[in-house]
Amino acid sequence: MAMPALQAQKYFTREGKVSFFSSTPIEDIEAHNSKATSVVDAETGRTEFAVLIKAFQFEKALMQEHFNENYMESGTYPKATFKGQFSDWGSVDLAKDGTYPVEVKGDMTIHGVTNPVAANGTFTVKGGQVQAVSTFKIAVEDYGIAIPSVVRENIAKELEIRVDCNLQPLNR
Repeated sequence: MAMPALQAQKYFTREGKVSFFSSTPIEDIEAHNSKATSVVDAETGRTEFAVLIKAFQFEKALMQEHFNENYMESGTYPKATFKGQFSDWGSVDLAKDGTYPVEVKGDMTIHGVTNPVAANGTFTVKGGQVQAVSTFKIAVEDYGIAIPSVVRENIAKELEIRVDCNLQPLNR
């Protein structure tokens, strides 16, 4: 008798949410993007993630313009990507309700610069729905993003990144 391949599939989203937050004494900066794509291989724990830089929405239009043109140069570097592997993936069962803490390690590319990243997160499975959430920090200077001295004190050296994805089985 053949066993059903519940885990031997990929889960994906085209509507992942990514936000970042920068807090300084002068001004808080926050942006949201709900168009991230992500794929998780349920068999191996490998994952890939991509987000279009221009899809980040800011409260102030001028902030969004400066972010795209002056800092991120989104015409030259249109997206940020992550390719990695969840550690201890054998303890995660995307076919069974539960909360599964995970760590992911891989390579993040932002602004044309690739760096190793490790982050903790959680997979929550409830009623066949799979949600992946993680919050981590990155240093702006690690990705070659130049901040002009006149506004350097307005932008935090580290940004808090939050990722929230509702994943669907690819072959359903």
